Amino acid sequence: MATPHTGPTATTGAARAHARAQEGARADAMPYRPARTWPAPPPGVPAEDLTWAETVAGGGYTHKIIARGTSLRLADPVGDACAHVLLHDPDHPVERLNVADTVKVPWQAYVTTGHPLLSDQGRAMATVLEDTSNRHDALCGTSSLARNTERYGDGTAYGPAPAGRELLRLAAAKYGLTARDVPPSLSFFQGVRVAGDGTCDFTGSAGPGTHVTLRAERPLLVLIANVPHPLDPRPEYTCSTLEVLAWPGEPTRPGDELWESTPEVRRALTNTADHLAARGIQ
Repeated sequence: MATPHTGPTATTGAARAHARAQEGARADAMPYRPARTWPAPPPGVPAEDLTWAETVAGGGYTHKIIARGTSLRLADPVGDACAHVLLHDPDHPVERLNVADTVKVPWQAYVTTGHPLLSDQGRAMATVLEDTSNRHDALCGTSSLARNTERYGDGTAYGPAPAGRELLRLAAAKYGLTARDVPPSLSFFQGVRVAGDGTCDFTGSAGPGTHVTLRAERPLLVLIANVPHPLDPRPEYTCSTLEVLAWPGEPTRPGDELWESTPEVRRALTNTADHLAARGIQ
């Protein structure tokens, strides 16, 4: 004979009361809604201006569509976060972040302040406004189901060691996108450098308390998986909480210092402005 359930959710009414009692509770990893309830906005940013505030656990993911000009700040408060990021045009998602062009066109493999994040159409999806970490990677992509299964014994999205690609596929599915829409990603807070013989050396984190701020140069669908870097040599699945904040702003305009910083940046931003003007987006 089955044992009668006697817990706080034993009946429909008890389950409803239990669920409603959770309203207002806080956890280490959760979205803040409304975003203005975030307890510590960045200096100079009024709390009421925040449009996205969230903590993402290690092994978690998040996603949101943000407006042109939005500042998107990713922070690593503990020192072991690794944000694997994809960017898509929300209205035409076949145009998306292309990490190969992002390192090839600007003649720079190491992403930091002033770097444009490019699509394969030669247009800027975003630019890096601020970077206190300088430990990022545009070369290795994120972890796969096969790799995490071999490394940690499991890589499924809901298992103990989720792979980045599995989580990005889940985030993409929220917008009707499939595995073919999940290209190689750009990762922040765990660095890689190329050695003289062409091999990739993992340089790890810059430590706790760093952040990077991106500017959306066009409307963006942002997908983020917070998982260990695929070259992280530690045997345990190690990844700490990631903070995500966003607030409105202006895109880079002609005459801005960043617009004129290099011929490649100027061309990418000009291509973006021309593309958006034809669509009636200012």
